[in-house]
Amino acid sequence: MMQLNNLDSELAHELGDFPEDDLDVVFTPKECRTLQPSMPEDGVELDSHVRDCVQTYLRDWLIVNRKNQGNSDTCNLKNKGSRKDFHKRLQKQTFESETLDSGEASFQQTGPRHVPTLHEDTSRTAPASCDFDLRSLQPDPRLENLLRHVSAEEFERQNEEARRTNRHAELLALYPSVDEEDAVEIRPVPDRPKEHLGNRILVKLQSLKFDIEIEPLFACIALYDIKERKKISENFHCDLNPDSLRGFLRSHTPSIDPSTQARSAVFSVTYPSSDIYLVIKIEKVLQQGEIGDCAEPYMVLKESEAGKTKEKIEKLKAQAESFCQRLGKYRMPFAWIPISLTNFFNVSTLEREIPETEGLNGKGSTSDKKATLLQARRLSERSLSSEDNYPSSNFKTISLTLSTFFKQEGDRLSDEDLFKFLADFKRSSSLQRRIKTLPGTLKLEISPAPENLGYCLTPELLPVKPFPENRSRPHKEILEFPIREVYVPHTIYRNLLYVYPQRLNFANRPASARNITIKIQFMCGEDPSCAMPVIFGKSSGPEFVQEIYTAITYHNKSPDFYEEVKIKLPAKLTEKHHLLFTFYHISCQPKQGASVETVVGYSWLPILLNDRLQTGHYCLPVALDKLPFHYSIHSPEKVPSQTPPIKWVEGHKGVFNIEVQAVSSVHTQDNHLEKFFTLCHSLESQVTFPIRLMDQKITEATLEHELKLSIICLNSSRLEPLVLFLHLVLDKLFQLAVQPMVIAGQTANFSQFAFESVVAIVNSLHNSKDLSKDQHGRNCLLASYVYYVFRLPDPQREVAKLGAGGSAILSESRYYTFGRTSAVAVGSKLLQSRVISCSNPDITVTQAATDEEVKSIMSSKPVDHSSSRMSFYIEGTNDMPSVCANPRPSNKKHFHEELALQMVVSTGMVRETVFKYAWFFFELLIKSMAQYVHNIEKQDNPRRSRFSDRFKDDITTIVSVVTSEIAALLVKPQKESEQAEKINISLAFFLYDLLSLMDRGFVFNLIKHYCNQLSNKLNSLSTLISMRLEFLRILCSHEHYLNLNLFFMTSASAPASPSPSLSSQNSSSCSSFQDQKIAGMFDLSSEYRQQHFLTGLLFTELSAALDADSEGISKVQKKAVSAILSLLSSHDLDPRCSKKEVKIKIAALYLPLVGIILDSLPQLHDFTISDARSGKGRTGNPEEEQESAGAINQNVALAIAGNQFSLRSSGISLASLPYRQSATLGPDTTRNLLICFLWIMKNADQNLIQKWIADLPSMQLNRILDLLFICVSCFEYKGKQSSDKVSTQALQKSRDVKARLEEALLRGEGARGEMMKRCRIPAGNDRSAGLNENLRWRKEQTHWRQANERQDKTKAELDQEALISGNLATEANLIILDMQENIIQASFAAECRDNLLGGVLKVLVNSLGCDQSTTYLTHCFATLRALIAKFGDFLFEEEVEQCADLCQRVLHHCSSSIDVTRTQACATLYLLMRYSFSSTSNFARVKMQVTMSLASLVGKSPEFNEEFLRRSLRTILAYAEEDVDMQATPFPLQVEELLCNLNSILSDTVKMREFQEDPEMLMDLMYRIAKGYQTSPDLRLTWLQNMAEKHTKRKCYTEAAMCLVHAAALVAEYLSMLEDHSYLPVGSVSFQNISSNVLEESAVSDDVLSPDEDGICSGRYFSESGLVGLLEQAAELFSTGGLYETVNEVYKIVIPILEAHRDFRKLTLTHSKLQKAFDSIINKGQKRMFGTYFRVGFYGSKFGDLDEQEFVYKEPAITKLPEISHRLEGFYGQCFGEDAVEVIKDSAPVDKSKLDPNKAYIQITFVEPYFDEYEMKDRVTYFEKNFNLCRFMYTTPFTMDGRPRGELSEQYKRNTILTTMHAFPYIKTRINIIQKEEFILTPIEVAIEDMRKKTQELTAATNQEPPDAKMLQMVLQGSVGATVNQGPLEVAQVFLAEIPADPKLYRHHNKLRLCFKEFIMRCGEAVDKNKRLITADQREYQQELKKNYGKLKENLRPMIERKIPELYNAVVKVHSTRESFHNHSFKKYDAQSSQST
Repeated sequence: MMQLNNLDSELAHELGDFPEDDLDVVFTPKECRTLQPSMPEDGVELDSHVRDCVQTYLRDWLIVNRKNQGNSDTCNLKNKGSRKDFHKRLQKQTFESETLDSGEASFQQTGPRHVPTLHEDTSRTAPASCDFDLRSLQPDPRLENLLRHVSAEEFERQNEEARRTNRHAELLALYPSVDEEDAVEIRPVPDRPKEHLGNRILVKLQSLKFDIEIEPLFACIALYDIKERKKISENFHCDLNPDSLRGFLRSHTPSIDPSTQARSAVFSVTYPSSDIYLVIKIEKVLQQGEIGDCAEPYMVLKESEAGKTKEKIEKLKAQAESFCQRLGKYRMPFAWIPISLTNFFNVSTLEREIPETEGLNGKGSTSDKKATLLQARRLSERSLSSEDNYPSSNFKTISLTLSTFFKQEGDRLSDEDLFKFLADFKRSSSLQRRIKTLPGTLKLEISPAPENLGYCLTPELLPVKPFPENRSRPHKEILEFPIREVYVPHTIYRNLLYVYPQRLNFANRPASARNITIKIQFMCGEDPSCAMPVIFGKSSGPEFVQEIYTAITYHNKSPDFYEEVKIKLPAKLTEKHHLLFTFYHISCQPKQGASVETVVGYSWLPILLNDRLQTGHYCLPVALDKLPFHYSIHSPEKVPSQTPPIKWVEGHKGVFNIEVQAVSSVHTQDNHLEKFFTLCHSLESQVTFPIRLMDQKITEATLEHELKLSIICLNSSRLEPLVLFLHLVLDKLFQLAVQPMVIAGQTANFSQFAFESVVAIVNSLHNSKDLSKDQHGRNCLLASYVYYVFRLPDPQREVAKLGAGGSAILSESRYYTFGRTSAVAVGSKLLQSRVISCSNPDITVTQAATDEEVKSIMSSKPVDHSSSRMSFYIEGTNDMPSVCANPRPSNKKHFHEELALQMVVSTGMVRETVFKYAWFFFELLIKSMAQYVHNIEKQDNPRRSRFSDRFKDDITTIVSVVTSEIAALLVKPQKESEQAEKINISLAFFLYDLLSLMDRGFVFNLIKHYCNQLSNKLNSLSTLISMRLEFLRILCSHEHYLNLNLFFMTSASAPASPSPSLSSQNSSSCSSFQDQKIAGMFDLSSEYRQQHFLTGLLFTELSAALDADSEGISKVQKKAVSAILSLLSSHDLDPRCSKKEVKIKIAALYLPLVGIILDSLPQLHDFTISDARSGKGRTGNPEEEQESAGAINQNVALAIAGNQFSLRSSGISLASLPYRQSATLGPDTTRNLLICFLWIMKNADQNLIQKWIADLPSMQLNRILDLLFICVSCFEYKGKQSSDKVSTQALQKSRDVKARLEEALLRGEGARGEMMKRCRIPAGNDRSAGLNENLRWRKEQTHWRQANERQDKTKAELDQEALISGNLATEANLIILDMQENIIQASFAAECRDNLLGGVLKVLVNSLGCDQSTTYLTHCFATLRALIAKFGDFLFEEEVEQCADLCQRVLHHCSSSIDVTRTQACATLYLLMRYSFSSTSNFARVKMQVTMSLASLVGKSPEFNEEFLRRSLRTILAYAEEDVDMQATPFPLQVEELLCNLNSILSDTVKMREFQEDPEMLMDLMYRIAKGYQTSPDLRLTWLQNMAEKHTKRKCYTEAAMCLVHAAALVAEYLSMLEDHSYLPVGSVSFQNISSNVLEESAVSDDVLSPDEDGICSGRYFSESGLVGLLEQAAELFSTGGLYETVNEVYKIVIPILEAHRDFRKLTLTHSKLQKAFDSIINKGQKRMFGTYFRVGFYGSKFGDLDEQEFVYKEPAITKLPEISHRLEGFYGQCFGEDAVEVIKDSAPVDKSKLDPNKAYIQITFVEPYFDEYEMKDRVTYFEKNFNLCRFMYTTPFTMDGRPRGELSEQYKRNTILTTMHAFPYIKTRINIIQKEEFILTPIEVAIEDMRKKTQELTAATNQEPPDAKMLQMVLQGSVGATVNQGPLEVAQVFLAEIPADPKLYRHHNKLRLCFKEFIMRCGEAVDKNKRLITADQREYQQELKKNYGKLKENLRPMIERKIPELYNAVVKVHSTRESFHNHSFKKYDAQSSQST
């Protein structure tokens, strides 16, 4: 273009000339749930491990942010949501289709009501309608400057100005966003690590009362899971006593802290199930007596009773008070009550959940998009909302009142017993048989805990935010003990110990001890004062206490305990800390001088063992006497012998069972981790050797070895502790990797071990079934670690800190990582790659000469041939050569260099894992590089020298290895190739990030290298393209993508390589704009690819994808297109690109896309076809539909190009263009591609586009026009309704998916994996689900949620959608219009207009045919008028067909209900007439076209409104009258005449409107209208087509086909007059084989029509191609209608024409269709269905003209009489009122005089086709007996006395034969009856007919192949069965017993006798046949049959053998030959027909 002038550099600057410091390192404070973070107690010197833990939990997150992200980044693109209000700026577009809905409704109802008077009216109004005076109407306002003289140029300029105003700037903001499925460039931001909370339940205790209130009671609540037999929460203690009772204990409660007064608790359940119970235990103060005795009063007394009871209660109360004062600090068990939580956790979800309990941790979800673990966590965030499957969805708050308590059994207090009770309780829900119950009431409320519950305390009693000060009772969070592992790393300091005394056995203790309690204390020394106040208190007391007493079972020497002692562990534990247990006997009765407590023993448990926290089950011995000094150092089992010796119970045997459990985020409770941490700390801090670890001692010498061992063993630790301490473990390993350690004077290097350990951990985390992954397959825990937690290992811990020998490091000492030689085994591949420079050899090979700059970058690298390389650390002495590009003293390794090095030199399994989970190492590299750059303030240095060359080499190697890894995996089976996709994506993200950190030339080389390497390795094209596409798509989503592409350099000679920065470009190298060929800008040239690197690559992939034709390519094509579309969308939504000049530059960058799209034209999905189907009367069977709906099929291509045979120069057919024949694209892909095209056309420089067009050859221009043609149909407005439709489909889909989801979950694990895979494809296209919230894990992407959202759209949302899509349709069409204007102008300038104009018109006409907004129509009509003014002559001369279409479209808009549109359309139509008149006086033709258009309009669209059209006609008349220039010409008169004509056509429509509901009547009317146009072939043709269309809509395909055959005959008549070709049909005579009715069309004779008269027969169908077109359509319809034989007849006429044209392609097609037709005949045989016929007679004056008319109706096959009867009755019932219509039930002749004149009568009779005997010879096949029918017969039985049925001897029959006016099938479905004949059969003739029928049935059944025994037996039974009423025997007895008296009957008698003779013979045959067919069980039946047959034969014999002698003497004269002839023929017919049935 020009030189890089100021504008350009400004632009470049504005878009941020690739800012140097792209990444920002931020520290974000961790969010904390509590007001203060959880911390160890103050003032303690912590040991280093605890300090590290606490520091990890408290320190800020370190996050690397992109500074400019969100400018153009795709996240913005997803963010349609951020533009929530952008639709408010949109104008509402008005669409005709939407205004109709409201206006039409009222009109429709009036429709059918008029039917009653319809016929008299029609006759009357016909003349009147013509006179209907147009002038009486008021014309619409006219366009005032329509007739003003303006030069064409000026007119165009005004139009353009008008079009340019008020346009929507961002096209893609209107476009629905691309499918999320392809959006690989979204890297979900991992969830922040936070504390795990399960489903949270809030339990509020409201009251606890027994029938008598005599003493304080205490509740303690916990959750138990009976299936897992585990207590799953800590205890919650609660005091519900009234103050009066609480006062009893005043002396024992020193203080009451508010935290102990809580009455509501929040429980958390991670794994809900129906086996969870809430158990409430109730204790009371200790008193004398068994539990049963103490409970007795509660069972028998009631507070309410007066008298004695009251006294008793008072006495008890007093007693209780004294116990409280004396024994207040001791408790005893009392009662308990279980509550099942099944209802709370919705059972249905549970059933689904039981096999699925792993669900929360995502078992089985391998490639799972749903981060399932996080789900577990989200559940807690959301509390129990209904959004997930797990917790209850239907659960609101439940309030419970319980009235029965179970009494505690003193000997069954352990948890074991409790689980037994609960299991029983679950089974029978009552324990009453075995356990006593107490009456009482407990009220509580269970509800889902709200998200942020105010005034709540954590298990450590820390206040949770929000925490208002003034509340009295807090809520308490209760710690959960999950039944299975929960894999969530620790993020808060928690250090709790739970002690559970379980059982004590003092049975054998010498002195008596019965009421035993244990005092439990946590001691920090042996002195009694050392008891620490760290035990959590119970209810209504201090928060922390020093001691706790267990509850007492009265008089039990070996009690069970259920106490839980919760202790807050000190952060620093020492040898001295221990638990002390003191056992007491409590005397309940006050004895004189005796104390309450008597010590009966001691025991203890040291907290630490070998410096590790002791947890688990212990059975401790109990000492009887006071413990000796220093007892606590040893455990009680291993106390060394003392003097004096300790006395033990039972001689030092374990008698006290206890369990200790810790919940701690400091103590790992895992040997491997413990060892690792201990050794690390011994390195970091000054420790004295040897150190003790467990039971081994480690000296300084063995330290290195032990540490290496522990690093290697890390991965053997259990997964749970490893995950819990994941952050700390990884931090430590990374620290070891880079920190040189000096141990015992030697430098130890752990980096390889540390690295391998990290790799192993990464591997096991990814492989664990229980951990979730995101959609890119990244383990969520690791992803959050890298994103939030990882930071460079602390630099301050330097070498100097290390132990002895630190000073010994000499200045040049270097430590060796480990020689690269050890990697020899790895892959020779790697070592080879080291030979040439340090980078991959391919690079040097593939360098193009143009990449000068890159070459120089690469050659500047030091060539390092040594294949064993060390990583140095240098004490900066000057004589050491510096490794880095800039000399820099350094005393430590850099993490990123070390990591890259380790990745390169890894071998074997380690290496495999590294590349499998490369994403993790890539993200570590990036984050460490970003911090490194941040720390050294490198931003000022040029990027090129930020990182050492060796590091760059390593990166090159890594990328190369990963690429070959991807290629290798792709050829493997599916699972592996999925893996490859993930690696591919992570590599892309890596390079994407490097672009922000490293020199871009370097990164571009890596990209180029990747592409080459892949294509060398892969042979499957679609995989290759797909991989590279995803890769590029991610890179292109870079926020500086435009600058990376140097988009402002659109000149050919810009620097030829991807350049690292603008500043380096020499602006003088740009040549001037004029010299280069513009056309080149639209091609993907190699210069382009060099200059715009990424875009070039992307386009290359796209065009490769479009070119390819391999398996599965369509997915890839879709991917390619959506990648480009999402890029364009991101520009549209990028505020930096909103300036017009910037947009122009950007569009210039995408120009080659235009070339690609034009090349792929033949592959585009053709949106016009599917519409055409419903248009132009074209139909086809469904298979056809499938074939043609996709590609632009040949015919359409030809049709688009112009005439099929006589190709004029104007339309070069698409078929003749050289193009690739490739797979067609799907509709979505096509649509996305086209919107890209429109975007470029909209935003590119319009002058440039005009110049480009001007230079294009016409063939290319035609291509552009074809493209625009498709665009028009593609972006047609679909209206609001369709969005409703979508939503119902979506709903349906969502229901299916939901069902599948549930099913999958119920089926358990495997299915779930599948399901999750399916879920990877999100439904709906909600691209914009809100910017950042959901960009997270795309949480909401489960299939069905989205679809549902779709369903629940409010009206407002639907309106908004319609508003946006309306604007999209308008904008798209305006862009198309702009393009057409450009083409018109360019072609006008180039004087080559003739062949383009047709194309332009075609596009315009197409756009007028779509549903358009008024805005667009206004501009479109303006353009049309300009065209007419400019090229009028040419239009009317050359583009005749286009002109006809144009007339029709414009007329259609003249009938619009919107004034603006009507005004525009009238003006255009008037101008069209005017120009056609003045230019060549071609007005006659235009008149014809307008008239035909109107006729076809009227026939086709039922919703069209003649009122508006009349008004438009009036307006046109007004124009004609006001047109001054034309007054002198005959023009105004001709216009008036034309309008009058049109007006009369309109009157026909009014009538048609009335019959809208009565299809037969409507067809009759259309038929009549068509007949009226007998003299005007064009119009008759139009009406025949209208009829065909109506028939097709009603699925009467045969009739529709007949209409087209008649139309074709009409055309043939015309053609044969015009030219005499032997191959053409000779007028309508040639069509006789198709239908005898066609001869009607020959009425058009010379005197009526002279074909050369102007304007007559000028339609497109009056040509040979038109004729072929009509016949082909007819053949399609015949084939759909099942008349395959006719298809053959039709093609007999077509084939000679095709042969004459040598159109072999069509001939192939035709013959294949014929083959299909003949195949169908063979295959379907007798199964084909033809019509069913009914005679319908109308009687009654209400019917008007129809009165006494009779018709034969043709109904679809197998229509039953009731169906048609119901239909007609229903329809006429609507017209006349239901009471007024009556259906006459019989078929007897109707006597009019007996009918009620106020009613309408309909008589309906089933009729059958009737043939004379001679006809039957020709009508052989089933088809022939059902085709070309004009005679029908029905039979009416009667007797002489008027009854329909009587005795055999009096039963007569009337046969009625009807003849119709035309033969069926015809162009309508009912035909008038013109003749009726009746014949009467006498009783004996009836008998003869019946017997013949029977005999035929028998014959048929006997000879059937294959034989059918059932059928045969049925017929036999009817013939020989003994009791057959009116059976053969009776017939014989009635008619054959006597010889008739009347000689006339002799012959009949004889006939009947012969019939019987044959009948008996056939019966015999049948009986024999049956014998062969029967099975053994039917033998008896056969005997019976045979017997009956014998009897029948015997009875008939005398009658059959008796002959009438007279018959054999003279021949009697027969009268009435006619009659007998008929009778004869009947019988024949009957015989025939029954054979055929």
